[in-house]
Amino acid sequence: MGCACGTKKDGKVSGCNNNGACGTGGCNKMNVFDWLSNMDMPTEERFEIAEIRFKNGRKDFYRNTDNLALHTGDAVVVEAMTGHHIGYVSMQGELVRLQMQKKKVANDDEIKKIYRLAHAKDLEKHEEVKNRELPSLYHAREIIRKMNLSMKLSDVEFQADNTKAVFYYSADDRVDFRELIKALATDFKVRVEMRQISLRQEAGRLGGIGVCGRELCCSTWLSDFKNVATSAARYQNLSLNPSKLSGQCGRLKCCLNYELETYMDALKFIPEVETPLVTEKGEARLQKTDIFRKIMWFAYKEENNWYALNVDRVNEILELNRAGKKPASLELDQEEVKIPIATLNSDLENLDKKFQNKGRNKNRNQNRNRQGNKNQSQGQGQKSPNPNNSGQGGNKTPNQGGNKNPNQGGNKNPNQNRGNQNKPNPNPRNNPNPRNNPDNRNNPNNRNENR
Repeated sequence: MGCACGTKKDGKVSGCNNNGACGTGGCNKMNVFDWLSNMDMPTEERFEIAEIRFKNGRKDFYRNTDNLALHTGDAVVVEAMTGHHIGYVSMQGELVRLQMQKKKVANDDEIKKIYRLAHAKDLEKHEEVKNRELPSLYHAREIIRKMNLSMKLSDVEFQADNTKAVFYYSADDRVDFRELIKALATDFKVRVEMRQISLRQEAGRLGGIGVCGRELCCSTWLSDFKNVATSAARYQNLSLNPSKLSGQCGRLKCCLNYELETYMDALKFIPEVETPLVTEKGEARLQKTDIFRKIMWFAYKEENNWYALNVDRVNEILELNRAGKKPASLELDQEEVKIPIATLNSDLENLDKKFQNKGRNKNRNQNRNRQGNKNQSQGQGQKSPNPNNSGQGGNKTPNQGGNKNPNQGGNKNPNQNRGNQNKPNPNPRNNPNPRNNPDNRNNPNNRNENR
């Protein structure tokens, strides 16, 4: 399946076509860097065996008998037990020889050969076959559920020629799946092979994201699964919480072994305190140990304070206790431990300050907008007098009726009103809106009052 770096117009994932070099999770699954590609080898003949990668990081060795010009990422048609299959070149040259020595694979006739480079028709047919895998997986799970088999089906891989299907499953006990094979072969019309894998191999095939935020080690680069014991967590002073120490496979995390040797070397300088330290004040028991800083914390039975002591001072007190002597108190020997609390909480504090500054800036902007709106409204009320009241002398009240047209009568010729100057003012209260004037007889509200 291609990665999501490139999509077609119809929305389907097409991949970036970078042959596994784009650095995304869909491409770099068990990717190998050929560090011998730019080096001149002593022999002119190239090693004829190449490593071919299949679905979900499965790899195998194949012989290039026809001396094909292969490059990393090329799709090739390889020999299978029955028929042929399509894979991608993941490694070739002297690195393959070293990989075969590491995996103890003999260079004999049992190694299958590479037929040819895959053509466009081969890839189209292979794509059609891969589209059957997901529906087949769901259908096979339904059959397993009906048969009440205690097994977990995790993946299905169809052969490129559509003649064989490999079902990967995991189970705690041995499972009799003879009837299951018959049912699957009848439904899918192919040869069925059931292959049991461990829980770690299952997690490596499916992939995922760990609690560290990175892709699983077993799905990207880790191929040798070593035993992980709970003692690795004890040596590193980790809390024995199964939910935190277990990975997505349900087993102990493989990363517990990464720093185990470093902790083992540092523990050589840490004394084993099996009995509490005896002082004149009382007995102090060990509470915590900082392995790399070589500091040990002790606390008295009736106190909540912890006293930090250097490893050398702890050894001296142990020798005094063996000799039957007691120091005065641990308070006099307490080590000044400078814990960089500010550096530990700097990220959280910066995040809090960021949100606080956002809230302050938001309030400031709101206050500025409110003040600007008030000033603008006051400026408009002072600078914009009513044109209808300019000749009446004194009405400073704005238009409460909401009428935006200053010419209520619609008279466009001002000279026609010159003969009516001696007539009484029909609007003695200087109301700019005659319809809302209480002295106006045409006001419908005044009609109701007169009635």
